[in-house]
Amino acid sequence: MFNLDIFKTFSRAVALGAVAVSAIAFAGPAKAAPVQIFPFFQPLPPMAAPQPFQPYQPYQAPTYQTEPSEDQDAVEMPARFRRQTVSYVTREAPGTIIIDTPNTYLYYVLGNGQALRYGIGVGRDGFTWSGIQSVTRKAEWPAWTPPPEMIARQPYLPRHMAGGPGNPLGARAMYLGGTIYRIHGTNAPETIGKRVSSGCIRMTNDDVTDLYSRVNVGTKVVVLPMTERRAELGTATR
Repeated sequence: MFNLDIFKTFSRAVALGAVAVSAIAFAGPAKAAPVQIFPFFQPLPPMAAPQPFQPYQPYQAPTYQTEPSEDQDAVEMPARFRRQTVSYVTREAPGTIIIDTPNTYLYYVLGNGQALRYGIGVGRDGFTWSGIQSVTRKAEWPAWTPPPEMIARQPYLPRHMAGGPGNPLGARAMYLGGTIYRIHGTNAPETIGKRVSSGCIRMTNDDVTDLYSRVNVGTKVVVLPMTERRAELGTATR
């Protein structure tokens, strides 16, 4: 027979148990991390602060520091020492170099009564010489090794100096026979037309480069003595 009192007691116990379970269920997640229902939605990154307006600036190409120029001949040269074609009568064959020591000119014989004339620097008093030699070697931006004779006179000189714009031999050198002398460039173009060397023939770097391009090994070189000083050999033709 169905007992109503027992059923009510059982129902009350079931209800109290359900309430307890619910309380525990709600209390537990309060201490745990919230569960993401839609994990593929990510929070937006923080927005950067707006930047102040910058007016348009036209593009400017970057500037670069250029290396020093190899041209050391910026000194204003007297007109008579500038490279020029002149009338020049000689019995020497075309292609011969004639060093006019007293007048500080170098002639490159063209033939047909003409020559290319350059201004040069020559040996100082006691260091001039004369004779016939030939070009035995050519060098671009030559190194410099002062000969023992020069070291004895000037012991402060370097024993060796690599080629370059700061080298006293300048941009090019043409070595004369088996001597210590050369036709070479200079990093002191203001000395052209003067007697300052130890016997070498110096030219501006621009002029020696031009002559170098015309001269071959074996070219004859005639060096006139200082005693044969003559006024203005050669008349300019252009």
